[in-house]
Amino acid sequence: MSSGSETHVDPTSDQQGAASSGAVTGGAEVGVGGREAGLWKDAWRQLRRSPLFVGSATTILLFTLMAAFPRLYLWYYPGSTDPRECSLTNSVGRPGAGAWFGYDLQGCDYYTQVIYGAKVSMIVGIATVVIAGAIAVVFGSIAGYYGGRIDTVIARITDIWFGIPLILGAIVFLNAIGQRGLLQVTLVLVAFSWMTMLRLMRSSTIERREADYVDAARALGADTRRIITRHILPNAIAPLIVYATITVGITIAVEATLSFLGVGLQLPAITWGLMINSSFRRILTAPHLLVFPGAFLSIVVLAFIVMGDALRDALDPRLR
Repeated sequence: MSSGSETHVDPTSDQQGAASSGAVTGGAEVGVGGREAGLWKDAWRQLRRSPLFVGSATTILLFTLMAAFPRLYLWYYPGSTDPRECSLTNSVGRPGAGAWFGYDLQGCDYYTQVIYGAKVSMIVGIATVVIAGAIAVVFGSIAGYYGGRIDTVIARITDIWFGIPLILGAIVFLNAIGQRGLLQVTLVLVAFSWMTMLRLMRSSTIERREADYVDAARALGADTRRIITRHILPNAIAPLIVYATITVGITIAVEATLSFLGVGLQLPAITWGLMINSSFRRILTAPHLLVFPGAFLSIVVLAFIVMGDALRDALDPRLR
C-alpha cells in the first residue's frame, strides 16, 4: 500500500510543478513561464534598440533625479540655490550669467524654482498612477476572472464613475475638501484615474482566463489566487503598463492645470502650474517666466507619452 501511494503522489507532484511553471502537455501551447519570459525578453531586446525608448527613459530618469535630488542640478550653479531666497530688487529680472532663467515677480531665482518644481509634479504623477493601477489590478482581475454578478457590479460602478469629467470632478472635490495639499490633490486624482486601467485589466483577464495553461493549472488543483497571480496576471498586465506610463504624463499635466486654475496646490508650494499661473499675464513683458516652466512641463509629459508608445510597440506582438 505504501509503495502504491508513493507511485501515485510523485507524478502528481511533477505535474503540479509543471503546471506552476506554465507547461502544457502536448506542445500545443507554451505555458505562462515560457510565454512570460519570451514576451518580456523580446520586449526588452526591442526596447534597447529603440531610440524613442532610450531617449524618453533618459529624460524621465533626469527628471526623477531632479525631483529626488534637486541640489544635483544646482551643484555648479552661480545663482541662489535656495528657492525661498528672494529680493524685490531683482523682480522680473531677465536671464543672465548669474541667473540662467532670470527672476520671478518676488525676485526669487527662477532656475532654482523650476528645478524644485519638478518634485511635486513627479510625486503626484507617479503616486497617482501607482495607487490607481493597484486598484485596477485587484478589481479588474477579480471582475475578469469571476464574471457574473461580481463583474456586473464592478462594471456598473466603473461606468457611473466614468460619467464624471476628470477636471470638473477634481475641481468640485478639491473645493469641497478645502485643503489642497499634496496628499489631497493626489487622492482626488486617484479617484478619477482608475477606471480606464480597470477596464483594460478586466478585458485582458477575460481574454486569458480560458487559456490552456490556465485550464491545466485549474485541473491540477491550483487555487484562484495562484491562478490569477502566477498564470493570468503576468500575461494580462502588459496593456495596463502601457496605459499607466502614458497616464503619468497626463496626470502631471492635469496637476499643473489644476494649479494654474487655482484649485490645485496653493502657495507657498513650488509647482510648474503655479509658476505658469503667476506668469501668463506677463507673457509679453517677461516671456521667460512662462517659457521655462512650460518647457519643462511639456518635456516631461512628452517623455512619458513617448515611452508609453515605445512600450506598446514592444509588448504587442501584433505590432512587431
